[in-house]
Amino acid sequence: MGDSNYSKAYIQALIDELKTSKIYTDLQCAAQVDLAKPTLRLSELKKGVLNGLVNSGWDRKLRNAIYRFLQTNPKLQAPTPPPEHLKEPLVYLRKAQQSWEKRILKSLNSMCTELNIPLARKRPEKDQKEWAQKWTELGIDGPDLSQIRPVYAPKDFLEVIIGLQNPNYHGSDTPGFYHLWGIVQVPLKVKDIDELRLQYSDMSINQCQSGIDDAQDIPSELFEQERVKLGKKVISANHGPLAQEFSKKGCPTSMRATLWCQILAIEVDEIDILYYEQLKTNVLQHELLVDSLLYKDVKLTATNDDQYFVFEDFLYQVLLPFSRDTHVLKHFDYNSASPPKSYIRGRLGMEEFAVNYPPNGVIPFHGFAMYVAPMCFLFKETITLYYVFREMYIRYFFRLHSISSHPQGIVGLSLLFESLLQTHEPDLFFHLKSVGCHPLKVAFKWLVRAFSGYLSSDQVLLLWDRILAYNSMEILAVLAVAIFSFRKTNLMKVQSYNAAEAVLADLTTLQVIPLIQLSLFSK
Repeated sequence: MGDSNYSKAYIQALIDELKTSKIYTDLQCAAQVDLAKPTLRLSELKKGVLNGLVNSGWDRKLRNAIYRFLQTNPKLQAPTPPPEHLKEPLVYLRKAQQSWEKRILKSLNSMCTELNIPLARKRPEKDQKEWAQKWTELGIDGPDLSQIRPVYAPKDFLEVIIGLQNPNYHGSDTPGFYHLWGIVQVPLKVKDIDELRLQYSDMSINQCQSGIDDAQDIPSELFEQERVKLGKKVISANHGPLAQEFSKKGCPTSMRATLWCQILAIEVDEIDILYYEQLKTNVLQHELLVDSLLYKDVKLTATNDDQYFVFEDFLYQVLLPFSRDTHVLKHFDYNSASPPKSYIRGRLGMEEFAVNYPPNGVIPFHGFAMYVAPMCFLFKETITLYYVFREMYIRYFFRLHSISSHPQGIVGLSLLFESLLQTHEPDLFFHLKSVGCHPLKVAFKWLVRAFSGYLSSDQVLLLWDRILAYNSMEILAVLAVAIFSFRKTNLMKVQSYNAAEAVLADLTTLQVIPLIQLSLFSK
């Protein structure tokens, strides 16, 4: 009976979500158009309207909307736990995340005090006009960034994760959970190699993959031709799950943008364009301290990268509106984190005078801009790029800088990396540990940025194809292990952390899919 009630509640939540979405009103309008057709008989009213909606493609759009809900709202086991448990079931991790949030906010407020600048202020009319005129050239004459510093970097976050401890757990109690030489000692279960092989079976060595020149059994040109032919059929079907299944062997370059949009259920319409314009107006009217943080981050990362510097203006046009987008707050329903709050001057601690700061609840860190940079190659239109990035963030990337027990979270990925490496390359792991170079201290920055800025852009996109296709970021940990294995010969000779880091400094020549295939399926 309990399960039945829970299922009804889940279905009702789906219905409620659909009723508040644009597709609901669009369906009503489409149904009214069919109702008005003179050829429709009164006796076949329901059947006629349903057929009309199916013939005009609305059934597929509705399926895609339901699919998106199922992807972002996984069904939980009954009985339904309390709201805070939905965000994070383990109390000590919840407290650690809260402590980390306070530390970030303290760092932000300290910067405000030191530089004597407010968190937010309205731009003067003159500045608003200037910003509107230079919207497509925001990299020119940006704000003074000389005293702006990133709120935190991945290495700061790693220190917090290394310090995580379950107060009710002792390694000796449960040997199966003890992570031997690893520096992350949180007792979470991670997948073993057999489970990963099963999960990524479509990537096995005997399966051809898009984007790989040395396909074994079939000439690469012929394979790509067949993939493009099949891809056209998949795209014409316009069905998210079908596009997702097709992408498990990679997306043909010419089709990647369309396939990603279908998997993420993104169809930009007039309402979306208007919403983006409202966010843009918000940027023009109000200046946030977060704007300077984003500018500084782009200058430190993408602008210094030969692959991405040409997209500097493009990045500002995505990141600045993103910081104002309250739609992003929805992901805090299932994120262990909570949006930071600021208080109206003189009302500190009074909840009725609290506002989310920034409006989207996300304080950027060093490297945040690199979540957007690779996607700039895919989309000519800023608005489409914006909505794809936003969906990628609220589905996947937020987990890379939040403390949680979720298997896709950064703690789980760090544990998976350490577990796989010490299981399959024990001599390498022990050698690096003995010379003071814990492997995770090198790999962590790769994981936090989903390898963006470390691999060549085409390889990042091939990797992200698989994140979308398998709805999982565990592939990041697998690739990190594969890179250590690939550079093993040189790593076994190093005698210091700096030497190990030098061996792993340049990853731009690597072909990631063959590396992953070898790591998973050759042992």
